[in-house]
Amino acid sequence: MTSEGDTAETIVLDAHAKLTLSLRVVGVRHDGFHLIDAEMISLDLCDTLHLRPNESGITVGGPFAEGVPTTADNLVVRALQLAGRRAAVHIEKRIPNGGGLGGGSSDAAAVLRWAGFTDLVAASRLGADIPYCMVGGRARVRGIGEIVEPINVSGADVQPFAVTLVTPPLHVPTPAVYRAWDDLPPSDRRGEVNDLQAAALLVEPRLASWRDRIREATGVAPTLAGSGATWFLRGAFPIADALTGAVVVITQSR
Repeated sequence: MTSEGDTAETIVLDAHAKLTLSLRVVGVRHDGFHLIDAEMISLDLCDTLHLRPNESGITVGGPFAEGVPTTADNLVVRALQLAGRRAAVHIEKRIPNGGGLGGGSSDAAAVLRWAGFTDLVAASRLGADIPYCMVGGRARVRGIGEIVEPINVSGADVQPFAVTLVTPPLHVPTPAVYRAWDDLPPSDRRGEVNDLQAAALLVEPRLASWRDRIREATGVAPTLAGSGATWFLRGAFPIADALTGAVVVITQSR
């Protein structure tokens, strides 16, 4: 969403988190990139960007500002370069970092939408989640992330639903997860919902203890969001007190 800010020169952009509901790895490209077939949704949880066109500089605030670069490595900076635009941007980070919820990608996608940039293939070279974040909603995502097909649903399926996100203090590098998936026996590569879950548990075994703690607290087995580190449950589960050390967010699908 784009709206006027406090002054005519400031533009406010919402950058919604994304959640990967299901993920299949269906092949590997000649250049080593993995091909996926996934279903993704947007969440109400979002970062907020305050953008001033024709200026420069990146600043970051909010509860998850720590560790977010303000240099040329920031995806917002790279998105501005890709779109050929200049702007000063302040990012209020409300999406937990490193959880696989697409925070940085969604920030970059918000800037690309503002700039009128629509080339999903070019955007995928910045980050595989950026094309989906540019489109948003409920979508099937294929290729390496550049093929985004909105899913038209009706009736009960279109109603927003509550989602509980649990992001433990762990870092799970996505390239390492895909390498671990490559090394799995073919019989172990297919997950119930997420093909990367078994590989992520190999890369970061402590994910298993968080999975078990969530299941003990709720009676429901959680699903890993993409390559991790966030576990999620459909429904609202007020379990923050039982999961000290993790970030627990209850939000809605969009």
